[in-house]
Amino acid sequence: MLIKGFQKLTLLDFPGRTACTVFTGGCNLRCPFCHNALLVTELDNAHYTEEEIFDHLKLRKNVLDGVAVTGGEPLLQKDIERFLYEIKEAGFPVKLDTNGCYPEKLAGILELGLADYVAMDIKNSPEKYAETVGVKDFDITPIEESIKLLQNSGIDYEFRTTVTADFHTPEDIEKIAFWIKDTPKYYLQNFVDSGNLIDCSCKGVDRPTMRLMLEKAQKYIPTAELRGI
Repeated sequence: MLIKGFQKLTLLDFPGRTACTVFTGGCNLRCPFCHNALLVTELDNAHYTEEEIFDHLKLRKNVLDGVAVTGGEPLLQKDIERFLYEIKEAGFPVKLDTNGCYPEKLAGILELGLADYVAMDIKNSPEKYAETVGVKDFDITPIEESIKLLQNSGIDYEFRTTVTADFHTPEDIEKIAFWIKDTPKYYLQNFVDSGNLIDCSCKGVDRPTMRLMLEKAQKYIPTAELRGI
């Protein structure tokens, strides 16, 4: 496992749980507004060992009740199934973040019961996916397969979209909501400049536009919410 970051305590990353967050290195996408650019581009050395992670879990077993695994794209890790299994064996529920590009790997993880909650990013409406993820001629088929997989899985999951002024309009959000309408949890989160971006020119949207985007989403997903606002 290439582990590039480790947050020892979070009340935000795993809904309803006090968790820690493991950040894996590497991603197949190049979203200009990615706020973890160094996780995507700097792949030479791990910053944390698995031993350090599990030592912390043992030490904080009475405090933590979950582990969030994010990236980067965790499903790029060749040992991800083993890593998740060992977290589960240590007694911790797992939240897995993914961009949805690897439905077969995701299906295997769900079948083995290695994730308790999955958060999948929906980058944009289908026709704008390629430009939004920074990959020319991007094939959206795996994204569609992952959407259907989660909707039919019975697992607790969410879809979420990070909104930027550069790539998203209210009409795009309406198209996304129609695309994923058979889902109970959809979150819109405004882009925030972390100072660690692939493209530093990206900007978030103003509050009235976020409210309008939420209204568009709620046409097809009445339970859609704004997150972090």
